[in-house]
Amino acid sequence: MKPPVRTLAALAVALGLATAACGSSSKPASSGTSTSAAAPTTTVSPGLTGSLTIFAAASLTAAFDDIKANLKTSAPGLSLTNNYAGSQALVQQIENGAPADVFASADTANMNKLVSSSMVDPPQNFARNALEIAVAPGNPKGVHGLSDLSRSDLKVVLCDPSVPAGKYARQALSMAGVTVHPVSNPLDVKAALMTVTSGEADATIVYVTDVMAAGRGVTGVPIPANQNVIATYPIAVVKSTKNPQAAQAYVSYVVSGPGQKALQARGFMAP
Repeated sequence: MKPPVRTLAALAVALGLATAACGSSSKPASSGTSTSAAAPTTTVSPGLTGSLTIFAAASLTAAFDDIKANLKTSAPGLSLTNNYAGSQALVQQIENGAPADVFASADTANMNKLVSSSMVDPPQNFARNALEIAVAPGNPKGVHGLSDLSRSDLKVVLCDPSVPAGKYARQALSMAGVTVHPVSNPLDVKAALMTVTSGEADATIVYVTDVMAAGRGVTGVPIPANQNVIATYPIAVVKSTKNPQAAQAYVSYVVSGPGQKALQARGFMAP
């Protein structure tokens, strides 16, 4: 894989970043060209200015909102706009020319679409996530595992198969030998979770982090490790960015200590 034109060391000099090497590794949920390189611990320079639009998978909403708030303090001259949706929808927007500076996907497959078309710099894996069943508070329907989701008395919602969470959910159900006929197929995890919090559905499969973010709005039912699917999240600078130094600094922040602390506080696993 061809390295970026600017090395992180050169970028550190240009932006005034304080870096200290720390290793990371990844365990991808699916094959792809995304890589997880050693990530520096990075503090963004207070002098960093300009604006960035971050296209991020819907499941990253809480964590990336936290990162935005943190950067507002450490880099007040940097203006961030977060655009959340299903990874597949974000890829389509970028392919259609939507102005994006950084893309963070919930799977390697969607990121690799942009890698293949040379629309992003080499990506880095920055987080992992596990699946969990979300049900109404207190679990009134007595859902205890994936096998219960085939019950005829339950209204189950799954994200559309084009959405990473929908793809992963169907893989988990297949491993468990469970057949589910969803009543709807939302296009991102937040919409799927809303069907449960609103009472439209009895259960859905989303990420552990989504259940955590919902607080008392739902109850989580764990999925055993031997039936679970671990999502790998890559992030990359979009080559059409008009602020490449800030975009690279943002990516470095996400894959380094400060960004990792924000992600893990929201339930994400290290890459």
